[in-house]
Amino acid sequence: MSLPDPAPDRAPGRAPVPAAGPVDGFYAIVPAGGAGTRLWPLSRAGAPKFLHDLTATGRTLLQATVDRLEPLAGPDGVVLVTGERHVEAARAQLPGLGDDAVLAEPSPRDSMAAIGLAAAVLEQRHGDVVVGSFAADQVVSGQAAFAQAVREAVVAARAGYVVTIGIAASRPSVAFGYVRSGAPLGLGGAPTALHAEGFTEKPDAATAREYLASGEYRWNAGIFVARTSVLLGHLAELRPALHAGLREIAAAWDTPDRAAVLARVWPGLEKIAIDHAVAEPVAATGGVAVVPGTFGWDDVGDFNSLAALLPSVGESGDKVLGAAADVLRIETGGNVVVPGSGRTITLLGVDDLVVVDTADALLVTTRARAQQVKAVVDAVRENGYEELL
Repeated sequence: MSLPDPAPDRAPGRAPVPAAGPVDGFYAIVPAGGAGTRLWPLSRAGAPKFLHDLTATGRTLLQATVDRLEPLAGPDGVVLVTGERHVEAARAQLPGLGDDAVLAEPSPRDSMAAIGLAAAVLEQRHGDVVVGSFAADQVVSGQAAFAQAVREAVVAARAGYVVTIGIAASRPSVAFGYVRSGAPLGLGGAPTALHAEGFTEKPDAATAREYLASGEYRWNAGIFVARTSVLLGHLAELRPALHAGLREIAAAWDTPDRAAVLARVWPGLEKIAIDHAVAEPVAATGGVAVVPGTFGWDDVGDFNSLAALLPSVGESGDKVLGAAADVLRIETGGNVVVPGSGRTITLLGVDDLVVVDTADALLVTTRARAQQVKAVVDAVRENGYEELL
């Protein structure tokens, strides 16, 4: 497996990356997929969480993602990859995206196919450029710190690395993956960039506490930045059939043959995450770098994590996403309530519950069991209530 090759960014005396304005030759890929099953019944296959305003800011997660990327990639530098059934809703939320900036997937094939397709199409259009992948369903606070981390990641990417941004862990979470950092890269323009020693999927509580205490581990936010030639080169070596399929689709994307090639090739593509396809094996050979991110980050993985993003109602610590007037609370505390059916929800003497009321489904659980909501979705499917998914 090839290691990073020298690039101009490594040359002594090179000026640092500009601190303002779009980054030249940088394109932001926004994969928007998944049903957000742990946020059911609010998030569903037809209206997944990235299309919702989950932070009560007036902007959906998708809109907020593009808002923070456009200053870095420029108004024409953001490319959205989403399912065919979500294209219309996404375009309605992002009217500024050009026709060529939305790549529609015929069916979900996981993150490597989505990101690889966008990288291959962008290389077909613009040559060897730097791309960054930023999921559409994450919440970020601290734009300046976010922008600085991305700019450093671009410098490291130009030096030949696949770069991830590691988030400072604020607690020993078992809901996130982790990336272990090593020695500094020593790149001008990327002073905080480090070698990545490896990735760990969601650990148990004891291991997560050890990681936090060591200071060597950060949350893996799933943000990856690389030159298209580097990313696709690794994919060609590690997953040659997937690489060949994506290259064939990309070659036809801006031609009349797109639909026919997609229909023939896409269904046979391997379904695998970019972490497993590229990041983990390349890290094992020294080809991955990590830039520490000091900005606030959350993937809003369940209703318990959603609570941390919403303001409290009164002094009870209750959180309401939606019309607070639709919720009556008497001697309550720490509840998460999502009114959405038009009915009044009344809580009396209960704490730390999750109540999500939609027109056709009601969820009641505890914040402690928020990660298990996916099991409810599985049960709904097994019982034949497909219309609720």
